[in-house]
Amino acid sequence: MNTTAPDHAAALLRHFADLRDRTHGDAVSRQDKERLFQQAVTLLDPYARQTLEEVDTHLLRGTGAVTATGTRRSPDGGVDAVWALSWPEQRATGISPIIIRAFYGAGFHHPHLRGGTVGEWPLNVFTPGQAAAELPTLRAVVTADLHNLVFQRDYRIIPAVTDGQAR
Repeated sequence: MNTTAPDHAAALLRHFADLRDRTHGDAVSRQDKERLFQQAVTLLDPYARQTLEEVDTHLLRGTGAVTATGTRRSPDGGVDAVWALSWPEQRATGISPIIIRAFYGAGFHHPHLRGGTVGEWPLNVFTPGQAAAELPTLRAVVTADLHNLVFQRDYRIIPAVTDGQAR
C-alpha cells in the first residue's frame, strides 16, 4: 500500500495543520504570512497563466487576453492577486472575465484560491513542486468559472462552439 498522500490530499493536510498550529507554513506573524503569500503568487503565476491560455487556445480560438495584477492590497486590507481571461464575446455581453483569485483576507488565518463565480480552495504553496501540483485545481476553478459564465449568458460566448468546430 502506498502511504504517500496524493498532491490534493497533501495540500489539504498542510492546510489543516496550519489551522491546528495557527501558522501558515513556518510563519506565525501576519507579515511573515503575507511574505509567504507573495512567494506563492510568484510560484503559481506560470500555472495560472497556463490554465487560462489553454482555455484561450482551445475554446476561445486565441481571441482572449490574459492579465495578471501581481500581489496587491485588497479592499478589505488583506492582499490578493488576480489572473483574468477576457475575450470579445464575454466583453460584448457585459459579464465578468474568467478569474483565478489568490487572496489572504485581513481577517483570514491563511490564504485561499477562488474563481470569479466559484468557491474557495486552500492555498498552501511553498515550493515549486507544490505550485505545479495546483495545476489540476486551477483547471477546475477555470472550468467551473467558464461554465458559470455560459449560464449567465449562453454558449454563444464560446468561439469554439459558434465556429462549428466543437464536438
